[in-house]
Amino acid sequence: MQENITHKGSKVNLLGEDPAVEKVTYFSNELQVNSETPPAFLVHSMDDKAVPVQNSIAYALAMEKNNVACELHVYQSGGHGYGLAHSKNTESSWPEACRKWMEMRGYIKPGADNKPATYTGK
Repeated sequence: MQENITHKGSKVNLLGEDPAVEKVTYFSNELQVNSETPPAFLVHSMDDKAVPVQNSIAYALAMEKNNVACELHVYQSGGHGYGLAHSKNTESSWPEACRKWMEMRGYIKPGADNKPATYTGK
C-alpha cells in the first residue's frame, strides 16, 4: 500500500481515498513480514502496468531479511494477470518453476498428481 509501489485502485477500494498513515502501514504486506510469515513463491512482470514490480521485490526482500523462504521470478514481459495462459514469452514458464519450488520445499512429491498440497511448515 506504500504510495510508490501500490496498485492505486486496490488501495482506494480497500482503504478509501485518504487513509491514515497507520492504516497504510498496517496493510503494506512488505512491512508486516516476520518469522511467522509463510514461505512464498512470487511471479511478476517488468511490464506490469497495474502493480509495479517493486511491490514483489520489496516483499521478497522483507522475506529475506526475516529469514523466510521466498522465491521471486521477474519476467521481462507478461503484463498483469496472465495466470496460466501460454504465450511465446517466458512468463508462461512460471507454473513449472512453481512446481519445482513446491517439490524442493516438500509441499508436493516429485511427479505428484498435483492434488492440492497441505502446508507442512517447512
